[in-house]
Amino acid sequence: MKILGIDPGYAIVGYGLLDYNRNRFTVLSYGSIITKAGDDFSQRLKVIYDDYTEILETYKPDVISIEKLFFSRNVTTAIDVAQARGLILLGAAQHNIPIYEYTPMQAKQALVGYGGADKHQMQEMTRQILHLKSVPKPDDTADALAMAICHAHVSGSLMRFMPKR
Repeated sequence: MKILGIDPGYAIVGYGLLDYNRNRFTVLSYGSIITKAGDDFSQRLKVIYDDYTEILETYKPDVISIEKLFFSRNVTTAIDVAQARGLILLGAAQHNIPIYEYTPMQAKQALVGYGGADKHQMQEMTRQILHLKSVPKPDDTADALAMAICHAHVSGSLMRFMPKR
């Protein structure tokens, strides 16, 4: 199963593509889509959509795992991130790719076994699980890979309880 993990944003969208087969991960690609701070917001959204669509068409993931939004302070930032996130959901729908959404706490639980894990613990566990030499940068990329790992762990655990045919 090819899983595309996404950490949504409008300045940086992190992505990480993993192949998950028989409890083993193969890293296929990871990186970030970066927009220029001085550009018009609609242009930034276009860059995100175009680059993201190219990733979908190049790698053809089976599923997308994306972080659920949670903002408690800055409403303006939340709205802008939500708009970028909407493009990600739209692209998935246009390519008929199922979307799975996880909260940061669910991702922490799936990777570290503790919903209160800190960012450093998450990044180090991501590095170890994927046998990487260093934690991917920027942080958004590491977070996206963590979202992909989260889906593999969660979906794998649910599959054990499915009735056999």
